[in-house]
Amino acid sequence: MKHSIAHVGLAVVFAFAMMAGLAMPAHASDHTCTLANLSGNYAFSQSGFESPNDPGQKPQPFTNVGVVTFDGAGNFSFSLTDMSPGNPDRYLPLQLTGTGTYTVNSDCTGSASITTGPAAGGTLNLVVIGGGAEVFGINTTPWVIAASDFKKQ
Repeated sequence: MKHSIAHVGLAVVFAFAMMAGLAMPAHASDHTCTLANLSGNYAFSQSGFESPNDPGQKPQPFTNVGVVTFDGAGNFSFSLTDMSPGNPDRYLPLQLTGTGTYTVNSDCTGSASITTGPAAGGTLNLVVIGGGAEVFGINTTPWVIAASDFKKQ
């Protein structure tokens, strides 16, 4: 899996929020989310590491930026620019596009799966913030460690 979207240390975010004294909701119903919370265009950035197919090689860093469009009904499409040493021509940006599906749970967590394009098979877990103003993601694709942040445009 060469390219995918997502990752963030959610435990770190939670720990900082607790240390800062930010109140957590008293009930899960204080923040109810649905698929409709993710609708429209989001700019995103992602960085992390991916392991090459050869287990004897070290993980390679990668970074990318792009735009994803969520339809509010469980489908998305994206385009991104990747600038990573693992690219076929490591000194030129690589343009990628794809589509996928996503879920959003009532507790504002969710998941996404990339179904088409060079990153097909990529998966991530999501946390919807501010009713959909921002989304944190963590990559759940084997051999990829990556964090992403999506902000509504």
